[in-house]
Amino acid sequence: MASQQQQPGGPMAQPVLQQPNALQQQQQQQQQQQQLSQQQDFDPVHRFKMLIPQLKESLQNLMKIASMNLAHNTSIDNGIKSSDTSVQRFDKSLEEFYALCDQLELCLRLAYECLSQSIDSAKHSPNLVPTATKPDTVQTESMSYAQYLGMIKSQISCAKDIHNALLECSKKIAGKGQPQGIM
Repeated sequence: MASQQQQPGGPMAQPVLQQPNALQQQQQQQQQQQQLSQQQDFDPVHRFKMLIPQLKESLQNLMKIASMNLAHNTSIDNGIKSSDTSVQRFDKSLEEFYALCDQLELCLRLAYECLSQSIDSAKHSPNLVPTATKPDTVQTESMSYAQYLGMIKSQISCAKDIHNALLECSKKIAGKGQPQGIM
């Protein structure tokens, strides 16, 4: 038995080799799950869907606290109870509700911006260029490389025109600020 333990390829070495593989697989699965959760955190639609149940719970809590405070204040006004008993604070739950509403609004605005950028991208570059890695997949809506270069050159030209117009405008604004009487 001692000779089997000393051999590198003996029966004792196999379980040791299998454990790192299992650990590596677990680590890879954990990394994939973390990446998926990070992607979902950045996705405004997914974030919106995750916040809706919290908003419902916050609204229920807000209404419950409001009704308890109203009942408590009514009993104080009628002289049934004294104001010594403590009740939950309505303003804290209201602020929590408003904070969730603000987060939802930001998610919706971000989703709208993503959608508008996607639409603008499709509008200004609607056709794809076929890649050299997949020549067998022919895309019916794809443009040739020469067409793609022409489109890029026109976009660069437009960007240069805008840049030059902004430079001229800034020079005019800077020129108006200086006194012109002394030369």
